[in-house]
Amino acid sequence: MEFFGNIIKGIMIGIANIIPGVSGGTMAVSLGIYDRLIGSISGLFREFKKSILFLIPIIIGAGIGIVGFTYAIEYLLDKHTFVTCMAFVGLILGGLPAIFSSMRAKVSSGGVGVFGILAFVIAFAISGGMPLLKESKDALTVIAVTPGNMVILFILGIVASATMVIPGVSGSMMLMIFGYYYAIINTIKTFLDNLRAFDLAGMKDGILLLAPFGIGVALGIFLIAKLITFLFEKYGVQTFCAILGLVISSPIAIFINTGLVSKLGSLSLWEILFGIVLMAAGAFVTVFVGER
Repeated sequence: MEFFGNIIKGIMIGIANIIPGVSGGTMAVSLGIYDRLIGSISGLFREFKKSILFLIPIIIGAGIGIVGFTYAIEYLLDKHTFVTCMAFVGLILGGLPAIFSSMRAKVSSGGVGVFGILAFVIAFAISGGMPLLKESKDALTVIAVTPGNMVILFILGIVASATMVIPGVSGSMMLMIFGYYYAIINTIKTFLDNLRAFDLAGMKDGILLLAPFGIGVALGIFLIAKLITFLFEKYGVQTFCAILGLVISSPIAIFINTGLVSKLGSLSLWEILFGIVLMAAGAFVTVFVGER
C-alpha cells in the first residue's frame, strides 16, 4: 500500500515541478516525505537497497506527473489561471502543519533564535522576489540540436534540479528566468508526439536534447541533497525556519510568475468562490496524502 501511496505523492511532486512558481521540494515537504526523500538520495550508495525501494515509486510517479501534465499545464494556466493557482496554493499550504510539527521536534526551550528568524526572512525574500527577475515573455520556444545547446541543457538541468529540491524555489521558474521554460516543455511534447508516431528521426532529436538535461537534473539533485542533509544535521532549526519562509512565500511567487496579479481585477464572483473551494480541497488532499 505504501508503494502506491508513494506513486501518488510522486505524481504530485512531478506536476509541481513543471508549474512555474511551484516547488517540487515544497510539495515533498507538504506531503511529509521531504526528510526521507533527501536522506534516500544523499544516502543512495550507503544504503542502496533501502533508498532505492523508497525512491522507485516516487520516480515513477514523478514521471507520470510530468508527462501527463505537460500537455495540460499551458492550457490551464492560460484559460483558468486563478483556479489552477489556488488549487496549488492549497496543496502547498496544506503542508504547514507538518512543517510546524517537524520544527517543534528541533526547537529547544530557547526558541528559534535570531539566526532562525534571519533565515526565515532571507528565504521569504528570495522566494517572493525571484519571480520579479523573470522576463515578461520567453522568446525561445524551439531548441536546435547542436553541441552548444546540449551543454547548455546539461547546465540548466543541474541548476533547475538543485532548485527543485529546495522547498519554495521553483525549478520551472528558474528555467523561465533563463528563457528556456517553454522551449523545454515543447521539446518534451514533441518527443512524446514522435514517440506515439514512432518517428525515429524526431525521437533521436528529442533524446539528444533531453538526455543531457536529464543527466544534469540527476546530478544536481544528488549534489544538493548532500548539502541539505548536512544543513539538517548541523543547523536543523535554522534550516526549518528557512524552509518555512520559502513555503509561506510560495503563493506570492505563484501569483506573480503566472501573471495572475494582472488578472485579479477581472475575476468573477464564481471564479473566486471556485478558487477558494479548490484551495481548501488542495489543502485537504495534501493533509490526507501526507498522512498515508
